Amino acid sequence: MAGADFAITNGIGYDAWSDKLLAANPASSRTALKVGDLLGKKEGDNPHQWYSAESVTKVIDQITADYKKIDPADAAYFDQQKTTFTTKTLARYNQLEADIKARYASTPIGASESIVTPLSESLGLKMLTPETFLDAMSEGTDPTAADKATIDQQISGKQIKVYVYNSQNSTPDVAAQVDAAKKQGIPVATVTETLAPANATFQDWQTQQLQGIADALKAATGK
Repeated sequence: MAGADFAITNGIGYDAWSDKLLAANPASSRTALKVGDLLGKKEGDNPHQWYSAESVTKVIDQITADYKKIDPADAAYFDQQKTTFTTKTLARYNQLEADIKARYASTPIGASESIVTPLSESLGLKMLTPETFLDAMSEGTDPTAADKATIDQQISGKQIKVYVYNSQNSTPDVAAQVDAAKKQGIPVATVTETLAPANATFQDWQTQQLQGIADALKAATGK
């Protein structure tokens, strides 16, 4: 990163180390894009903005603008690449986002951690899991007994139609909820915090997860 002309960081408290690294290696010619600043997010807000289609679009726009500023001579090329990426490369991603929102808006779901919150908002789904539980799971702290009891009731009473969990962070509490949901016949879908597999493209990774959620919603609602 010390020799980079363009540095992209997440911000929102997610990668604080990157600020220190850039500060330790200053470069007046470097362009820096901190996603949290672009989106008007501060530390304490949900950092998992790659699960929000609106945020993804804003980042794509800003990266394109920054490339054009860094290399004005190739501005037309960058515009062309952006158009291809948003209309063709992300076509299936955009279609799934739109289809799920149109077909399953306000469907109640449960989740294992806050990574799912921007996704549920982007898809227009209704998150019933207490945000305090979602945050605790994301931050690696112990959830409250009250939150766990609420989730148990939501699952046993089938108040949620689908349960979405991060398969890369399956704690005993989450594993128990997944098992309970399956026993109640509640479809379970998975997401991950990082690319899965590690060599996947963003679009393939996200499309696979959206398809899994769409399939779970269809199984739950019959729509």
